[in-house]
Amino acid sequence: MSDGSAALRARIAGAADLQAMARTMKTIAASNIGQYEAAARALDQYYEVVQDSLALCLRDAQPAAPRAAPGKAGAIVFGSDQGLVGQFNEAICARMTGSAQTYTVLWPVGERVTALLAGRDKVHAFPLPASIDAITSLVGLLVIAIEAAGRQDGITRVDVYHHRPDGVSAYVAVCQPLLPLDREWQALLLARPWPTTARAQLLAPGEATLRACIREYLFVSLFRACAASLASENAARLAAMQRAEKNIAENLQVLTQTFHRQRQGAIDAELFDLVAGFEAQGAGQTI
Repeated sequence: MSDGSAALRARIAGAADLQAMARTMKTIAASNIGQYEAAARALDQYYEVVQDSLALCLRDAQPAAPRAAPGKAGAIVFGSDQGLVGQFNEAICARMTGSAQTYTVLWPVGERVTALLAGRDKVHAFPLPASIDAITSLVGLLVIAIEAAGRQDGITRVDVYHHRPDGVSAYVAVCQPLLPLDREWQALLLARPWPTTARAQLLAPGEATLRACIREYLFVSLFRACAASLASENAARLAAMQRAEKNIAENLQVLTQTFHRQRQGAIDAELFDLVAGFEAQGAGQTI
């Protein structure tokens, strides 16, 4: 075989390896999507319970929260640590920069989105959780960072930017207001209808119960946002691997056809040489 055929064989083998890798990553991404979506769904009902509990605390205490005054704002931006996710990180950054809100402090989660936001003032990066169990510790660190920013930088507003799974385009970028817990926020909670006809009562009314419910509200909100972002990341990777696998299969088909044509051409050339030699030998014997 010629050097060209050997090179084609090497390219075919490389394409086959890439196809196997893409298929493996597809399987892993599909498995991860299910885990993170299940984690987010598992907290949906608890999130409703926390909101109902907060509404009950507010009806009981009726704290006189002031109307939110204009102040400094911070943003938590969930991205990815790894690539092969298309425009996942660029899309969430565009969603944040396209907002009318100016952010003094940024908390990017993930190496890729941190790199896109580099150069801004007061960017405090956090590593992306590698599993569902690691989300809890991340949420704890974010809550601590928010409290510190409130004391040191005067942050009164916090928005959370993340992707959530979408059946049409794999994922969609959303913005979730997290703070402040002001009069408007209280009005929204107080307008929630009670889920049952029974009259609810607080076993331990007071500020301590309200603070505990607020902590749970912050925890569940950030946990759901992180889980939704991780599910969206894997959905983006699954879509990217599906496109890659299709392109690799098409390229592999072209390479295989080219190799077969070259191989058939080499065989035909050898047959022509044999026939020509046989005919030349026969002509010599006749003379």
